[in-house]
Amino acid sequence: MQFQDFWYIVSLSKHLKANQVLARTVLGEWLAIFRGSNGEPVALQDRCLHRNSRLSEGKVNRGILQCPYHGWLYDGNGHVIAVPAQGPSFKSPPGCRGKCYAVKERDGYVYVRLAATPRVDFEPFPMPHYGQPGWETVRVINRFANDVTNCAENFIDIPHTAFVHQGIFRSSRQKKLGMTVKRCDGAVLVEYHHESSNLGWYRYFLNFKGTGIKHSDLFFMPNITCVEYQMGGNRHLFITSQSIPETHNSTLVYTDITYNYGIWNKLALPFVGWTAQHIIRQDVKILGVQGEAIAKYGTEFFPTPADTIHLFVESIRGAIGRGEDPRLLPNQTVEVNFWV
Repeated sequence: MQFQDFWYIVSLSKHLKANQVLARTVLGEWLAIFRGSNGEPVALQDRCLHRNSRLSEGKVNRGILQCPYHGWLYDGNGHVIAVPAQGPSFKSPPGCRGKCYAVKERDGYVYVRLAATPRVDFEPFPMPHYGQPGWETVRVINRFANDVTNCAENFIDIPHTAFVHQGIFRSSRQKKLGMTVKRCDGAVLVEYHHESSNLGWYRYFLNFKGTGIKHSDLFFMPNITCVEYQMGGNRHLFITSQSIPETHNSTLVYTDITYNYGIWNKLALPFVGWTAQHIIRQDVKILGVQGEAIAKYGTEFFPTPADTIHLFVESIRGAIGRGEDPRLLPNQTVEVNFWV
């Protein structure tokens, strides 16, 4: 198994318009993303076969992409269909085709897979309750100067929230919490115990009555985190992030905040969007600081029991990095107490 076997978001569907080309980077590979003549998304290597210009700087007309340098034309399968300097009698020689990648469009996102023949044929991660009646979704996009592993760990790490997001989303009260952390089948599942109302000003949206909280976190290989809160019978929130590896220290994160708050759904949209982006902006800053320190001193750190989630996430991503299947790692369950 390798990281190229998985699907990665390259655009929101609504951002990929007809007659438009987008430049994207996934795992260091440059991509030109556009819609072909049938309206379906296309992903080509962002390189013209002729003189190595970038196709993403070109133009799209009715699903045909034109290189900005000498005007070579590419169809949605990467075939060169015209070379202006060769005149109308041009015939494409065998093998004259740009590298084309598999593309899927799901849940309002456009996904690309770099591996032509993946070891395992995964599907894109289904976004919880997206587009379902009674649910609203806010989508935000942020770039982090850090790698996927550290981003994913941050998104399902409680202890940092009391300091990075103090007063907004938790404060340091030194209250004892418990968590059950399970690693199985390429995933990490965390169930929290004894969590109450320490949610900062977000409690007015999430749990203003102070009822019991059901909180779980999920990491699914290689780059998905999903945080779920359920309060009472009619307040339900998912925060799902897909961390897209651009380079070793640049990660583009697409985050869905999907919630069901009954009759207040529409009214809550601006509050949810602003608060989520404010919190993520704080994470962007602290992960940038961490990235700088890692670049200078390396990735070694001193773990505590509260870092069990991190260790499991790193074991899964490390297995993929070695070309192994992390679903073959032994199942493991750890009970942890920590204080927030």
